[in-house]
Amino acid sequence: MVRLQKFLAEAGVASRRASEQLILAGGVAVNGQVVKVLGTKVDPARDRVTVDGTPVKTKRKLYVALNKPRGYLCSRRDPANRRAVGDLLPKEWASLYPVGRLDYDSEGLLFLTNDGEFCLRLTHPRYRVRKKYLATVEGRVGPQALTQMMRGVVHEEEELRADKTRLLSTNQSQSVVEVELTEGKYREVRRLFESQGLTVTQLRRTQIGRIKLGELPLGKWRTLTGSEIRTLLSNNSPSDSVASDRR
Repeated sequence: MVRLQKFLAEAGVASRRASEQLILAGGVAVNGQVVKVLGTKVDPARDRVTVDGTPVKTKRKLYVALNKPRGYLCSRRDPANRRAVGDLLPKEWASLYPVGRLDYDSEGLLFLTNDGEFCLRLTHPRYRVRKKYLATVEGRVGPQALTQMMRGVVHEEEELRADKTRLLSTNQSQSVVEVELTEGKYREVRRLFESQGLTVTQLRRTQIGRIKLGELPLGKWRTLTGSEIRTLLSNNSPSDSVASDRR
């Protein structure tokens, strides 16, 4: 027996949070009876679960690493016909959804899955999954700005903080800074620099947890291995893994 919202997430219907909202909204039925109580348990082998009248079946779980290009939305498709990361994946993977977000103008490592529990474990702040970014910034970035970003800033009435920052190179025209976060609020890296009067001209995510972008080409994808998935879900992973296979 498993909780209904977990069953929906594992079946690829939606993330666990979104599945809870479906239940509360009355969109989920078990054996023909609408269920609105969170925590209701079902037997996947015996109970018939439907969402808006459509039967839910367990699916093979998929985990994909993608090197997202700039100018793509983190979505399977876009009603306005803008380019979306779903355009870069096989059509039969329509059930996959992004794990977290990269904004339209950013690029780099992005996971997609149909496993809601995996999505929750990598995105919820309490799990503190680290993410690394390379930011190219206009002008010279001084140590004071980086220190302040780690101490914490308030931007647009929201507290932001980088866990680590490291200046990789700098001159009068631009600087390259590595930034590490474990929460990842909306456009957080760009807003951290904006709080110091600095503009990010290029932003690339290079690592999530222990998994590195490596040499995965821009716009290409690969599936994660079983050991990599376990690494992402474990806080005691022995070594880094690199997303280097080409597709």
